Amino acid sequence: MPMTDDSLPVDKFSRAAELRTLLEKYQRAYYVDGRPLVSDLEYDRLFDELSLIEKENPSLRTPDSPTQRVGSDLTSDFPEVEHTIPVLSLDKAYSDSEVLNWISKTMKNTGENLSFVLEEKIDGFSVVLYYEKGVLSRAVTRGNGFVGNDVTANAKTIQTIPLRLSEPVDVAVRGEIYLGKEVFERINSTLEEPYANPRNLAAGTIRRNKSSETAQVPLSIFVYEGFWTQPNADITDHIQILSRLKALGFTVNPHLSYFCRTKEEASLRLAQAGLDGDAGSFDDIPQAIKDATARRGGLSYEIDGLVVKVNELSTREELGYTGHHPRWAIAYKFEAPQAQTTVESIDVQVGRTGRITPMARIKETPLSGSTIRNITLHNQDYIDQLELAVGDTVAISKRGDVIPAVESVVEKNELGNTTWRMPEKCPECGSVLVKRGAHHFCPNHDCPAQAKGRLAFFCAKSQMDIEGLGPKTTEFLYDKGFVKNVEDLYSFDFDSLVAYEGFGAEGKKVSIIKDGLAASKKAPFQRVLISLGVPEFGKKAAELVVKAGYDTMDKILALVDVPETDMEQSIQALSNIKGLGSVMARLIIEGFKDPSIRRTIECLREAGLRMEESSGGSGVGEEGPALEQIFAGQSWCVTGTFEHFAPRSKAMDEIKRRGGTEVSAVSRKTTCLLAGEGAGSKLEKARELGVRIVTEADFLEMLKEGGISDSVEHEAPAVSSVVQDSSSGQDIQPDLFG
Repeated sequence: MPMTDDSLPVDKFSRAAELRTLLEKYQRAYYVDGRPLVSDLEYDRLFDELSLIEKENPSLRTPDSPTQRVGSDLTSDFPEVEHTIPVLSLDKAYSDSEVLNWISKTMKNTGENLSFVLEEKIDGFSVVLYYEKGVLSRAVTRGNGFVGNDVTANAKTIQTIPLRLSEPVDVAVRGEIYLGKEVFERINSTLEEPYANPRNLAAGTIRRNKSSETAQVPLSIFVYEGFWTQPNADITDHIQILSRLKALGFTVNPHLSYFCRTKEEASLRLAQAGLDGDAGSFDDIPQAIKDATARRGGLSYEIDGLVVKVNELSTREELGYTGHHPRWAIAYKFEAPQAQTTVESIDVQVGRTGRITPMARIKETPLSGSTIRNITLHNQDYIDQLELAVGDTVAISKRGDVIPAVESVVEKNELGNTTWRMPEKCPECGSVLVKRGAHHFCPNHDCPAQAKGRLAFFCAKSQMDIEGLGPKTTEFLYDKGFVKNVEDLYSFDFDSLVAYEGFGAEGKKVSIIKDGLAASKKAPFQRVLISLGVPEFGKKAAELVVKAGYDTMDKILALVDVPETDMEQSIQALSNIKGLGSVMARLIIEGFKDPSIRRTIECLREAGLRMEESSGGSGVGEEGPALEQIFAGQSWCVTGTFEHFAPRSKAMDEIKRRGGTEVSAVSRKTTCLLAGEGAGSKLEKARELGVRIVTEADFLEMLKEGGISDSVEHEAPAVSSVVQDSSSGQDIQPDLFG
């Protein structure tokens, strides 16, 4: 390294160029070759020196500078960009015989002595890297195969993506961005809402609005195809493409198999290309597939299959493409998806809190004993991760054997539809939507959809359980202008409804409603708290707050009614409750500050609803004589549907009243699993771990020991953990902690 005399001016330009060259060399050695050349301390010293030079001399900062990998705090969007190469899906096979038949058919159609490459199919996020004169100019997501989103700033933070190639070539490179299993587990364990798999977390990370946030997640990439702007006569097959990409500075997956007529020929050609990998004849392909499948669990990254490709580029050109996949490649999938279907449309639902939830309307599909028509898509970020568009063929599953989910896009639509976008305005009231966190909201508290949702939520069985006031009835009352808010339920003259169809001239249904409202005034305080509909304040959070000593409405409101300067102390007081945390504490405070919530509280207080916890009560059942604590020290999990406990939360209420505690998942520490009809993975887990399984009949016998309470009602069995509004077809999803 040349020395400079302190008395002489430093040649900043030359020093910056020298530092860039050194850092690029050290980065490649560390991240690609796995052979560090300098200590972390020395690397950081050089990096800081370059950062300082560029800060003092912005004109010296180049697009390929190693300092660009730290990202920026500037918020960016992801404009759409047209691809200059075909970015299509692959045809699928699910057995080695299908693969062999495809190879045989391909050779017969071309009449040539072909060779084939077998590569791992990385379960990650597809991207195309465009280089101009050897410098990364754009990184674009797959999108619909023709148009994708520009994620260049975020891609630059990935250490295994070269910012400058070893030669000044113009090339488009396809690759798969992924997150290692170990890193995924570590990051996922810190998240309040964990990701289902590494692919989803990688996709969410590459779409962060701030590239500085993407830089904090150690994503990686394997590349597998290269398309040169100027034809290269020296590159005639796929293994030469991989060899060339490796020489340019890319990371190529080392788990490669190559097959020719003979193993000897394959070994020679791999050696000539300078690639590591397994060589074999066509007869070795079935065993290679078995070996790759067996190796899958021990890999540090996820794969969901293998890809078989024609090696010769001239034959690829001859075979060409269909509208959605190349004829010269096929994907071998380890297992067929549980179901495949087509997204026919996407619309949005407006929840009681104003949250906008996209819903996929799919082609009716049987799955795990039920017929799926609608699937929740959660939010725009989730849709962006999938790059989902109307008309796409998708793989769907039932997470936890209950909740339908879109797992991946199997095949892009041929209609030209791009990734679906959230509407700008609320479909119910026309208000401009606002985005808070990952979700969009309608800010209009008086939006009809929100008002109807609040009414249905308050009266539901799992809340105030007001008989006669189902979603259809509350919607009727709202549309007629009789009941606009929850508090109106206790002041409206229900006798006036006898003149309307469905309420009966004799007023039988009216009597049921009035009795239900009267009974609701005896409901425990915790149930009143939950039924207020404070966003994200569900059953578990209410239980924690009350047990912490905030067992009256006035005590809770005292936390809210403080000067702004003392508000952080109130948030801290709730944050100290084990199981809540600062995010939930702030949401609770904000919720109870809402003027509409305060108005509802005072009206319900005036109507006679309970505003404090009963002395000695558990808050989960009717008042009555003390019950024997037969479940003290036990942890229970409840799953399935029941004849006598609808919703099933009532069974858990009975457990808690007798000293038991609730757990949401089965583990070795679980004492009992109460299993009803339709119990799925939790039942299997309990059997596997030897956890005691209790049937509904057994449970009723056990309750007799401690005294059957009046709250054990004989009702129709529940049909789903998602309550569907029969009048609108909308799913009312449970809240966090609900």
